[in-house]
Amino acid sequence: MTTALFTHPACLNHVNPPGHPEQVARLEAIEAALAAPDFDTLDRREAPLGALAEIRRGHSKLYYDKIVAASPKEGWTQLDADTSLSPGSLDAALFAVGGCLAAVDAVLDGEAQNAFVACRPPGHHAEKARPMGFCLFSNVAIAALHAIEFHGLMRVTVLDFDVHHGNGTQDVLWHESRIKFASSHQMPLFPGTGGPHQKGAFGQIINVPLEEGTGGEVMRELWDEKIFPAMREYDPQLVIVSAGFDAHSRDPLAGLHWETEDFAWLAHRICDLADECCDGRVVSSLEGGYDLDALADSVEAYVRVMMERGA
Repeated sequence: MTTALFTHPACLNHVNPPGHPEQVARLEAIEAALAAPDFDTLDRREAPLGALAEIRRGHSKLYYDKIVAASPKEGWTQLDADTSLSPGSLDAALFAVGGCLAAVDAVLDGEAQNAFVACRPPGHHAEKARPMGFCLFSNVAIAALHAIEFHGLMRVTVLDFDVHHGNGTQDVLWHESRIKFASSHQMPLFPGTGGPHQKGAFGQIINVPLEEGTGGEVMRELWDEKIFPAMREYDPQLVIVSAGFDAHSRDPLAGLHWETEDFAWLAHRICDLADECCDGRVVSSLEGGYDLDALADSVEAYVRVMMERGA
C-alpha cells in the first residue's frame, strides 16, 4: 500500500491581498519539500473538482450561490476582515473539496493506505452559512459526510490539531451522531469557540483548549489522556485529520510552542489509532501553518511518517 498525495495547480491561483498570511507561497513551500527524493514513492494524484451535490452536504445551495456571485473577475472581494476572493479562489476551493473527497475514495477503495491533501484555501473555519478565517468550504467536514453518506460508514473520526479551533467543522457536524470530532487548540484565540462545554448535539465533540505557551510535552499528555482513548473506544471506520501546522513555535499567528517532531509524534499516534480501529485508513487535509520554513518542515515530517506507516 502507498500514501496518496492530492493537489492541483489551480490551488496556486487563490491569491489573497498582499501581506495576507494565507499566501500562495505556503503551497509552493510544501511542494518544494515533497519534491525531495525521499518522497518519490508518493502516489501523486491531481485533485478533481468538488461537485455542488457534495458541497451541499455541508452548506446550502444559497450559501454556495453567494460565494459564486461574490467571485470577482479582477481584484478582490472581501467576505470578512480575513477572508477574500480573487478570480481564482472559487476553483481553488472546489479543488480543495474535491481533493478531500477523492482521498476518502482512494483510501476506502483500497487504492492507498492513507492520503494527504495539499490544497488551499483551508476549510475548518467555514461554517454552514458563513465563510471566515481564510476558509470558504468546510472541506474536512464535507469529506466525513461523504464517507458516511456515499460509502455507508457508521463511525468516522475527525481530528483537528490546528492551533485555531475548527469552528466550521464543529458547526457543520454539530448534529451528526455518526461522526466524532476532537480538536485541540490555543484558547483564548481566534475564532473564540472551542470550550470544553461545547460537546455537540449527541456529546460527540471533544474540545481540548490549550493555554498560550503550551509545548509539545503537555500536548502529548493531553492527546493521550483526553482524545486518543475516547477515539479508540469509539472504534472509527475511518480517521480524517485537519492537519494545521500553526501550533509550531515559529508560527507568527499564535503562541503554542510545538516543534517539528511533535507533528511527527501526532502522525504516529494517529496511525496507531487507525491501525487499531480501521486497518490504518487515514485521510489528512492541510489547514494552517504560516511560517513557510516551519510549515515545510512539519508537513515533510508528518507525510514521512504516513509513508512509513502506510508502506
